[in-house]
Amino acid sequence: MYKTLLVAGACALALAAPAAQAQEPVKVGALMGVTGPLANFVPPIENGARLAVEQVNEQGGLLDGRPMELIVADTQAAAQPAVDAANKLVGAENVAALYGALSSGATMASASAVSVPNNVLQISPTATTPELSNLDDNDFVFRVVPADDYQGRVLAKIVLDEGIKSVAVTYVNNDYGVGIGNAFKREFEKIGGTITGFEKHEEKKNSYRSELATLAGNGGDALVVIAYAGDSGIKIVRQSLENGFFDKFIGTDGLRDNLLLEEIGIENIKGSIFSSPTSPPESEAGKRFAGAFAAKHPDHTDGFFIPQSYDASFLLALAIEKAGNTDRTAIRDALRSVANPPGEKILPGEWEKAKKLIAAGTDIDYEGVSGPQDFDDNGDVTGFIGKFVITDNGYEEVGVFQ
Repeated sequence: MYKTLLVAGACALALAAPAAQAQEPVKVGALMGVTGPLANFVPPIENGARLAVEQVNEQGGLLDGRPMELIVADTQAAAQPAVDAANKLVGAENVAALYGALSSGATMASASAVSVPNNVLQISPTATTPELSNLDDNDFVFRVVPADDYQGRVLAKIVLDEGIKSVAVTYVNNDYGVGIGNAFKREFEKIGGTITGFEKHEEKKNSYRSELATLAGNGGDALVVIAYAGDSGIKIVRQSLENGFFDKFIGTDGLRDNLLLEEIGIENIKGSIFSSPTSPPESEAGKRFAGAFAAKHPDHTDGFFIPQSYDASFLLALAIEKAGNTDRTAIRDALRSVANPPGEKILPGEWEKAKKLIAAGTDIDYEGVSGPQDFDDNGDVTGFIGKFVITDNGYEEVGVFQ
């Protein structure tokens, strides 16, 4: 009897081993600035990425039914912590691919030091520096958001169309600030605007009064602030108001943070104008996503970069499924075939449909929440920039530019 039980138990373990193996998760690393200047943005952004993961797992999982697992590591929105986080995900966690990072500097650093040397596909939902387009990345680095040079040109048009003909500009001295600041200046002057002052500032200072006094002394109808709200942006707006330097503000996506409204007060900055990547208006993809996201996260529906976050996460799942395994180079090679035309359209949430089409050898073309995810040779996409104005209800989108 004892020997019989031993044999039966051994057979059961042998039969169970392949099933257990089949259910091992497919790990995807997520480089997020959980702490640091972008911390206030992260919860809704992470919710966007996790919604894609939940839909994948609810509709059959990856490959042979394995669950998709998103493993978050904190980049602090800074270069060296991003490299450390990427090394942990790629080395210790052995992830199949990387989502992120969020800031431009963290993305450039983690890509150059970790993902490219290790042949790991990396898709950022939010890195906007133009330098990413020219990175020697062996085609392993992509993004689903338009670069800063485009947002800078759009912002210049928005400002001039508002009748604001002269502005002072302060921009944070990092990849994000330099890229969008220079693009804005070139375009604004090109189309007839006047830059009365153009000054970079350093992060994490307690006071910007000296720089602001100099800018205010040169005049200007408004102050353009290109910075993260959670770092220098709120301090600059507050100190401008407290000292009477400026009372009209123009910002980019990094400043369009609910934290700005909470710290400064809507009544003090009502009418301020912002540019930020957005989604195409009234698209079927957008409607499908909005309903699914609002059902799970009704308090975060107007968050920063949520559509792009979902798109990056869903695209990584599609690329892994198309590759047919977790070979990192195969995943990279599969990305464009699920993102670019030709192919049958796949909308957000249509994982089961995509999985069946891929298994049948049918070409697919993912139509993203934030617009068509058609990658060019540099891993960039075209996209949409929204014009936002602060009203009594917060940030209101009043226009979209493609």
